[in-house]
Amino acid sequence: MPNIFSPAFTLDQACSALAEAPFPGKAARTLLADGQARLEALFPQADVRKLIAGRARLVDRVLKAAWRHFGLHQLPGIALVAVGGYGRSELFPHSDVDLLVLLNDSPDADCCGRMESFVAFLWDTGLEIGHSVRTLDECVALAADDLTIATNLMESRTLAGDDQLRATLMTRTGPDCIWPTDAFFAAKWQEQQARHRKHNDTEYNLEPDLKNAPGGLRDLQMVSWVARRHYYTEDEHSGLAQLVSVGFLRQREFIALQRCQVFLFKVRWALHQVSGRNENRLLFDYQRQVATLLGHEDSNANLAVELFMKEFYLAALVMSVMNEMLLQVFDETFLEQDTEQVVKPLNRRFQIRNEYLETTHDNVFVEHPSALLEMFLLLAQHPTLKGLRAHTLRACIGHRRLINKAFRNDPANTHLFMELLRAPHALFSQLRRMKRYGVLGRYLPEFGAITGLMQYDLFHRYTVDAHTLLVVKNMRRLSRDDHREKFPLACEVFYRLPKPELLYVAGLYHDIAKGRGGDHSELGAEDALAFCQRHGLTSWDAKLVAWLVRHHLIMSVTAQRKDIADPEVVHDFARQVGDLVHLDYLYALTVCDINATNPALWNTWRDSLLRQLYMETKRALRRGLNNPIDKQDWIDDTRHDALKILHSRQLPLEQVEALWAGLGDEYFLRENARDIAWHTEARLRSDSDQPLVLIKETVGNQFAGGTQIFICSPDRENLFASTVNALDQLNLTIVDARIITSTTGFSLDTYVVLDEHGTPIGDDPERIAQMEATLLAALRDPSAFRDSVQRRLPRQVQHFHFPTRVVISNDIINDRTVVEVQTLDRPGLLARIGALFMEFDLVLQNARIATLGERADDIFFLTGRGGQPVSDPDLCRSLEQRMKDVLDDDSRDRLTVQPQLI
Repeated sequence: MPNIFSPAFTLDQACSALAEAPFPGKAARTLLADGQARLEALFPQADVRKLIAGRARLVDRVLKAAWRHFGLHQLPGIALVAVGGYGRSELFPHSDVDLLVLLNDSPDADCCGRMESFVAFLWDTGLEIGHSVRTLDECVALAADDLTIATNLMESRTLAGDDQLRATLMTRTGPDCIWPTDAFFAAKWQEQQARHRKHNDTEYNLEPDLKNAPGGLRDLQMVSWVARRHYYTEDEHSGLAQLVSVGFLRQREFIALQRCQVFLFKVRWALHQVSGRNENRLLFDYQRQVATLLGHEDSNANLAVELFMKEFYLAALVMSVMNEMLLQVFDETFLEQDTEQVVKPLNRRFQIRNEYLETTHDNVFVEHPSALLEMFLLLAQHPTLKGLRAHTLRACIGHRRLINKAFRNDPANTHLFMELLRAPHALFSQLRRMKRYGVLGRYLPEFGAITGLMQYDLFHRYTVDAHTLLVVKNMRRLSRDDHREKFPLACEVFYRLPKPELLYVAGLYHDIAKGRGGDHSELGAEDALAFCQRHGLTSWDAKLVAWLVRHHLIMSVTAQRKDIADPEVVHDFARQVGDLVHLDYLYALTVCDINATNPALWNTWRDSLLRQLYMETKRALRRGLNNPIDKQDWIDDTRHDALKILHSRQLPLEQVEALWAGLGDEYFLRENARDIAWHTEARLRSDSDQPLVLIKETVGNQFAGGTQIFICSPDRENLFASTVNALDQLNLTIVDARIITSTTGFSLDTYVVLDEHGTPIGDDPERIAQMEATLLAALRDPSAFRDSVQRRLPRQVQHFHFPTRVVISNDIINDRTVVEVQTLDRPGLLARIGALFMEFDLVLQNARIATLGERADDIFFLTGRGGQPVSDPDLCRSLEQRMKDVLDDDSRDRLTVQPQLI
């Protein structure tokens, strides 16, 4: 195969290769494949811009040769024109090749026949072809009505045929004829806003779109399109360069844009190369491979993919800010020339112009560096302001280097920052602006270190910096009445906080030390303490903030991983909290943290767990830490309250006592009085030898936020595994399980479930009847539900695999063994674990079920058959290894075959 990139390989030779081949399309495929292989062999060492242009030249040669091969070069009044990205000579390995066959007049029969053969050939090449055949008049009419067509024509070049046709078209579709600059800018601005909304107006999507998301390549093209439209230049880079020459775009900004463009070009080329298709979404499927291809390696603190994605997010942020600033400069410089200027002075440094904040002169930041913080405080104090004027934003970015150690230690600046935290309006908006413009990361260098930092999992839906600011946003929401319905207790607690700004500082610092290695809570507490001391907070306030950062996970861990119906657990948590002030701050921080971690994570069930823990802890604190509640008192109170309910329903108390005699203390410790009365009444009214299934919503008790299922059945082997298999078959998610075996051999099990959307079942008689029938079938014949449900894992989950982690310990106080399991979540997981417990002759007493993104994080409380914890260390080691082997093999079996990671 000849080297088609050699200067010796002429267009005539390409034509000959097609002419001599029995199948021209196949010959073209071979030429393109050989050329692409040569290009890919040069990546990533070669300048990616040359590779992209080389790919365009490669396709040029094939298309020009084909144009000649089918005799189209002999016809007058016709041209082959490259448009869109191909028109810019930007072709990635699998980019669309957009073509326009431009005609002076409607074609005759001979021309139509040749074009049909040419188009058929295009499809045989294997290129992703987008083509249209239009006359000059048709193009002009369509461009006048369709902004996208007008934009594509701006980026066109003639490949073959009469170039005068395109020159005429460019004149007739120029700003003097259609889409004048102001109309073009307004329409493209609306188009960009709609495009950004589709991507949640953030650069920080977990699987970002390299082209269309904020900070993507379209943002740079947007600036280029507007500039070229105004200056009416045909070359993209001369358009940006011309902005430099007229002083509109500064040289360092031009360089920054080019640097970001080159990086995104590299990522897009690598993505096409590893995916083998025109893929512009940086999916989990490819992130690891792209990171490796671009030279990233794992470090002690971060995975290679995390380091790569941080670089990507930082580049996208720079691109997004530059897009924002330059479009605003364009708007103010060219489109507002005839608008009346309304100026309102604020102080010697700032004034308001047409609802935007601006500096009073060009040297404000040089003469008063504190103004770099003051302007954000002014924006917070004047919520009607729309933002910063373009020249002020540009000056801010240009002078942010003034924020150094001396600046950070200046009491005037620390005072301004604390005033911002205490401002009544728009704190999140201003912190977000400060982050975008590079001010927050310089004022708080520790925050700068987490900017763009991602965690490669499905649990953390945002980068660390984006999550941190969302936590603060959630905190501010607690002060608003429109959030009382969703967060009634949190809003009530927030209003009691003596100093809300301490909560905001804890929110800013709770994850500040991620990515460093070590315990981020401990390291973050040290940073938070230093912040408080530098900002003049009292010793008590500083210790409270540091305590919140150090213990910001303790409440969610206790609520989701421990048995909060156990008074010992509540008392231990109360001792760690110490007083009601710490509890209030911690509860507000925990609610806001969970809601900012993953939109799917917060549901009524988690809400109810935290609320229950908060209320029980509050009671324990009021009772006094030296006066803990006795378990027997708890049991006696529960029995007494349940008897009162049953007596009001006129049930014979002697039958109640007889039934209760065989239940044991564990049942009365774990269940509440209302549910015990519910269970008891149903059992007395039913056949005591038959399985019983009760289902109800859980509003008003400790299970509020889920659907509660109570099962009473003679205990037998495989009961837990068959029950959870049945629930899995019903597409229900188990969030809590209480497994109690009575002294008379009955299993009294309570499951709290949510549907596939994370909500309770609600009032759905047909669905409840289906659940009852399926569960009763499982109880009567557990062997029929022995096998786990087989379903494909979701696409995103398939790309995460980590070794199963099993930790076995003994709970001395409650006389049981605790088995903690972290493994890849999958259908049928609980049933598989239940079968393993049965294999080791262990009895499941209780379980806490949690799914965190792609990871199941479950805790099981077990005893041996004799009701005692497992004391044999060899048995514990065997169980641990067996669980790891089985669950890891099982997860690998469920993963579909994927391309090998580089």
